[in-house]
Amino acid sequence: MKALLPPRIDLLSDTLTRPTPEMRAAMSAAEVGDDVFGEDPTVNRLEEHISAMLGKEAALFMPSGTMSNLIGLLVHCGKGDEYICEAGCHIFNNEQAGYAQVGGIAVRPIPGERGLIRVDQLQEMVRPDNDHLPRTRLICLEQTHNRAAGSILPYDSVAEVCTWAKEQDLARHLDGARLFNAVVASGISAADWARHFDTVSVCFSKGLGAPVGSALCGPKDLVKRARRYRKMLGGGMRQIGILAAAVLYALEHHIDRLAEDHAKAQVLADAIRRAPGLTLQCDQVDSNIVIFEVDAELGTAKEYCDSLLERGVRLYPISRQKVRAVTHLDVSMAECEEVAEVLSS
Repeated sequence: MKALLPPRIDLLSDTLTRPTPEMRAAMSAAEVGDDVFGEDPTVNRLEEHISAMLGKEAALFMPSGTMSNLIGLLVHCGKGDEYICEAGCHIFNNEQAGYAQVGGIAVRPIPGERGLIRVDQLQEMVRPDNDHLPRTRLICLEQTHNRAAGSILPYDSVAEVCTWAKEQDLARHLDGARLFNAVVASGISAADWARHFDTVSVCFSKGLGAPVGSALCGPKDLVKRARRYRKMLGGGMRQIGILAAAVLYALEHHIDRLAEDHAKAQVLADAIRRAPGLTLQCDQVDSNIVIFEVDAELGTAKEYCDSLLERGVRLYPISRQKVRAVTHLDVSMAECEEVAEVLSS
């Protein structure tokens, strides 16, 4: 079997980003302490900063978005409770059903359109108070929506769903792994997106370019409960101001530049529209994720990606015929234009 060289241009995911030299300098200079005891000043500053950005009372720094989302569910749901989500969302598909393994929580997924579920789909989804049934406690949305090619859920639709959920006495949790992509693309502030949700998880190690970390933001009482769950799950960390400093740098310097990643994605999307045998999953590309289908005549998605890798380009086969490309700060516009030429040919 032919050995493939490491890719020159890697669009596998925006999680591949590496700390910039300036970010490394901030990490090196960080003041640290024991965060389990609440004594890391840089972490405390980060938690105050991100909670203020989202208009929430408090925040908790987490090692990963998976843990942040899981704890977001645990603070709202007990064993035997149920949450509602869109069928393609990351929490349901890509986080190993931790809600069931750890929390004994059930899920009711509803197929949406471009990641969005509508109020008319939800009307019969809240279980009645009956000893035979799980208790519906929570609704979860994802922004931007990964499997829907980074689509941005329309603000008015998000508000409508969350208002309806509140009227049903349901809690609301947002998986905001790429929330800041939605902020930059829409011009709507993080606080305005977050105001419709009780808890919001935001990730720092994707487009923002920090090496690790997420945060769960919400009311003080829920964040206090979240801290206990974080400790139980092994997420209590010690001198992590080094990591928090990277996040603070990213929040100060890397939000506005997400627009560059969106522009790069448009270059790829335009090439795919021209390319024979390739079809965009969503013709409208909202942010930094492009998903396209490969005609069977060109082989499977994996075979197609293997052929690209021989030319130094790595994309991600996400199903038998679908491929994902994600732009990020470690891939330049010139490199994306080079990939566009390869795709077009």
